[in-house]
Amino acid sequence: MTNEAFYPIGTPGKPWGAAEVAEWRSTQHPKRSYADEVVSVIDALRDRFDVSEYGRLDYHADKFPLFAIRSRDWDDSLPIVLVTGGVHGYETSGVHGALRFVDKHAADYGGRVNLLVAPCVSPWAYEMIHRWNRDAIDPNRSFHDNSPAQESAALMKLVAPIVDRALVHIDLHETTDTDESEFRPALSARDGKAYEPGTIPDGFYLVDDADSPQPEFHKAIIEAVAKVTHIAPADDKGEIIGSTVFSPGVIRYAFKPLGLCAGVTNAPYTTTTEVYPDSPRATPEQCNVAQAVAVCAAIDFALGQG
Repeated sequence: MTNEAFYPIGTPGKPWGAAEVAEWRSTQHPKRSYADEVVSVIDALRDRFDVSEYGRLDYHADKFPLFAIRSRDWDDSLPIVLVTGGVHGYETSGVHGALRFVDKHAADYGGRVNLLVAPCVSPWAYEMIHRWNRDAIDPNRSFHDNSPAQESAALMKLVAPIVDRALVHIDLHETTDTDESEFRPALSARDGKAYEPGTIPDGFYLVDDADSPQPEFHKAIIEAVAKVTHIAPADDKGEIIGSTVFSPGVIRYAFKPLGLCAGVTNAPYTTTTEVYPDSPRATPEQCNVAQAVAVCAAIDFALGQG
């Protein structure tokens, strides 16, 4: 299969240059409001949490400030938990699940952990409902030195002081039907490669760190989330999205070598959640709840290790 057969931008077999990126960008238009749907929710939390601006996207600085939410009673003697959402802006429950956790559950951990939450790492992509940033770069492959993605660079700067102090980092994501209908075809076209169709798993799953796996940690999260939504089964190859399933609902990627957000700290307990919002068995509210439950389970397990 060639690029020509599945994506309208670019020349089959040839990676995109500046002209193709510009053409792609011209097709992107806001479909929802970061200010109305995200910033307004963050603003409503200011009476209970410390909210700070940790950067602004050059695309439109006034429109896309980047916000972090912190425990008001920050205590340097306590462990640190980092929660990130919206690294891929189109993954809605990553953003609103993080905000739900702060609103509904963060107070439960007062005096036990310091919370640092970046609920919408990629606000431009949130508005466009896209995986990439404005430069057709995937922020979740860009968490490395000299990052080409403003979103990734800003988050790395934010977390630099806690890289070696974090106990938990949970990065909230989704796998959607549009991964196959739009985003993976676009990726193949951008990189000048042939597109190989895949399958979308129906249900929640987790990505563990292949270089430092924590099977019991992931088991605890899966068991908690299974009470609110279904867990994705392995396919007939024993895989989820082409990766081996090591235990129910758990696959592994090498976080740091791949430049994934989940590798942005040296926390001993790290994971990436993946919710399936297009399932007929899950509502948007269930997806948000599943994300928040996953965060709680991750913290509870880590604190229970003594």
